[in-house]
Amino acid sequence: MTGGFRAFRVDRTGDRRYTRSVVERDVGDLPEGELLIDVAYSSLNYKDALSATGNPGVTRNFPHTPGIDAAGTVLTSASEHLPPGTEVIVIGFDLGMNTPGGFGQRIRVPSAWAVRMPDGLDVRSSMILGTAGFTAALCIDKLERTGMTPDGGPVLVTGSTGGVGSVAVKLLAKLGYEVHAGTGKAERHDYLRNLGASAILAREDLLVGAERLLGRETWGGVVDTVGGPILVNAVKSLRYGASAAACGLVASAEIPATVFPFILRHVNLLGIDSVELPLAEKARIWSKLAGSWKLDGLEQLVEPLALNTLSDAIDRILAGDMVGRGLVDPNA
Repeated sequence: MTGGFRAFRVDRTGDRRYTRSVVERDVGDLPEGELLIDVAYSSLNYKDALSATGNPGVTRNFPHTPGIDAAGTVLTSASEHLPPGTEVIVIGFDLGMNTPGGFGQRIRVPSAWAVRMPDGLDVRSSMILGTAGFTAALCIDKLERTGMTPDGGPVLVTGSTGGVGSVAVKLLAKLGYEVHAGTGKAERHDYLRNLGASAILAREDLLVGAERLLGRETWGGVVDTVGGPILVNAVKSLRYGASAAACGLVASAEIPATVFPFILRHVNLLGIDSVELPLAEKARIWSKLAGSWKLDGLEQLVEPLALNTLSDAIDRILAGDMVGRGLVDPNA
């Protein structure tokens, strides 16, 4: 199948600077794969911004179309399980990293990357969630499977105005948890309360007692999106036997920690990855988000984006100035 489509493209110039533009591409230029998908929506994630600025740990080959998320309709298929007309979600694997991603009107991917849209979600709601919302749900799922319950104490969410943090606050509140939201944005307290946060902590509050080997037993669980000293301090303040789920590093990739919380408080630090998670596990989490974990009021999280507004949004997410979820309509 041939035909033109619009895409957001990042290119590298000779002096290792990166340019961004909206270009016309041909379907024939897309890589091989069993599924050609008409992209209805994507979403903007921090990793997309890293790709768009040449981070070699994300994207090595340019020109490139970022977008680690995509939801849309199968146009052509070599898979009997996902025939043309099927609505699908594609997140993770290599999409938007070194494979052209969701910031274009078409993608071509292996069928092993695509989850059939579960009943209860549609292309728009699935991309309001996107990788960020999926990751938030994955954190909470893993925390609950290691024993976290609403009566086990308050749950801390760090970086709570970002995509993962916003969905985590909203989902935890829906599930009956007492949510304490950590943020450096004093002007966003009302936003967090509207999501369901019962208490809000400033960034400096999360570092109180950082010099101690152990903190006061406070948290029944932690969803951490920032890493670094804030994560370490949260682990030191977990209640006995509780866990922290680590899924981000916007503050730091380093964790200057000791083993004391682990051997004296019996706590756990859980790693969270949504990229290479097996497809069956991805389908299970998406089914929860479409069913018993389905969230109302998702529109309160949305900042609408089009291909021609993505460049500004990329700069803002890198600067920590975006709130909620950037929903990308490649057809706008």
